[in-house]
Amino acid sequence: MSNAALVVFSGGQDSTTCLFWAMKKFTNVEAITFHYNQRHKSEIECANLIAQKWNIPHKVLDMGLLSQLAPNALTRNDIEIRAGEAGALPSTFVDGRNLLFLSFAAIAAKQKGIRHLVTGVCETDFSGYPDCRDIFIKSLNVTLNLAMDYPFVIHTPLMWLDKADTWELADQLGELEYIRQHTLTCYNGIPGEGCGQCPACKLRNAGLIKYMERRGKT
Repeated sequence: MSNAALVVFSGGQDSTTCLFWAMKKFTNVEAITFHYNQRHKSEIECANLIAQKWNIPHKVLDMGLLSQLAPNALTRNDIEIRAGEAGALPSTFVDGRNLLFLSFAAIAAKQKGIRHLVTGVCETDFSGYPDCRDIFIKSLNVTLNLAMDYPFVIHTPLMWLDKADTWELADQLGELEYIRQHTLTCYNGIPGEGCGQCPACKLRNAGLIKYMERRGKT
């Protein structure tokens, strides 16, 4: 299917924006979600509800082994969620997450004849995560093509956007209010505006405020 795409989908702001972006760009869109024992497991339910509403074929893969290999604040309640200090990565960083997610997504896509992969990684507001960088995505794209002898194309619609720009893209797609109300970004599993205190909520809400101020001036 040359005009089909598989979206790596968490049910959060970024991946849902990417889902709507893909729906505009491709005739057929499917979504794949990964269960890796994340503390905000409700994001999987959120992803399911969004996929059902928009009639998107949706698969959830068990990646629980990842939480055993790379202990982190997203999968362990005994590890505090904290921002990186003195050049260190935040405690929410999961080693190899995007590498594994995109690799498994590629395997799933190839079985269906899909060659376009869409992911919401971003180098602008990326909290220092090395696997959100453009250079990593380009490198992995080459690796996947060589590993499976298949012409994958990885799309990163948000790569050079900050959170305000991502809200603007959602608005351009006509889905700002839907994404605002029905997605889950919060590390504490609270949908919509979230808890307002975790790093993910602070980044999301600051971006929304910045975009709404910008929109009000135009």
